[in-house]
Amino acid sequence: MLGGLIVLVKGADLLVSGASSIAGRLGISTLVIGLTVVSFGTSLPEMLVTLVSGLRHNSDLAIANVIGSNIANVLLVLGIAAIIRPLPVKNSTVVSEIPFSLTAALLVGFLANAALFSSHPTLSISRLDGGILLFFFALFILYVYKISRESADSSGDNPRIMTAARSALSIVLGVIGLYLGGGWVVDGAVGIALDLNVDDALIGLTIVAIGTSSPEIVASAVAAYRNQTDIAVGNVVGSNIFNLLWVLGFTSSLVELPFEVVNNTDLVMVICSSALIILALVASRNNSILRSHGVVFIALYAGYLFYVINR
Repeated sequence: MLGGLIVLVKGADLLVSGASSIAGRLGISTLVIGLTVVSFGTSLPEMLVTLVSGLRHNSDLAIANVIGSNIANVLLVLGIAAIIRPLPVKNSTVVSEIPFSLTAALLVGFLANAALFSSHPTLSISRLDGGILLFFFALFILYVYKISRESADSSGDNPRIMTAARSALSIVLGVIGLYLGGGWVVDGAVGIALDLNVDDALIGLTIVAIGTSSPEIVASAVAAYRNQTDIAVGNVVGSNIFNLLWVLGFTSSLVELPFEVVNNTDLVMVICSSALIILALVASRNNSILRSHGVVFIALYAGYLFYVINR
């Protein structure tokens, strides 16, 4: 597990360096890079765990991993990044990406609970639901493509520019490091949890969620430390959208995922944590997530973990 964390740290460093360099070379906004390349790379552990769990008909772990990871992304990942460095957030993120993430959570909640309105309520995220989620993911990709053509990198950051080949190699090695490191961390954490006879849903919401969010934690922390704040924020928002629409959508399009009513409490927490970002930005008056907000986020996450464990 310790070896996995070391690989994660180095993988995140390579990924952020390569992505920042490409943004500088192509004149693409670092926010776009954070929403796409970095988000996809750091979402690979969630994809692996959710897909394997779904195919093995362990839907509790598959769904809890996505939900728990999204809660951890906002409260833990953004909390840590904001403590390292206050995070200014661009207007496009406030009016578009964060609301899109919030809408994705509401969509998953609606699709998972749609059967409640039928005469035979058997809750699940069906293959049709998976197709709907993938459709909205395609819309998100089209939106990112649109802003990538319209926006120049005006963040004021100065990423170190590397050659195209070295940038690409850095990203590839970074993604591989995150994938392998995330897997090692999760395997170690799950092994410990199973030895303690903990149920799958609790594992998914806590240990596995934190384990699969560890790439986001490290990537956003490194980005914040390097003053690549757009990547730090874009990584979290993009990863949450990837998790809900791509990871859950792709998995449920292959195999139907039964949904437990108790998971609605955790979905509400996903929605509230996304809304909390907006509240923090409004409170700051200059569209920034401040260090004080980061402390509040982490405290709320600790309280959520206490609730889940005792539930």
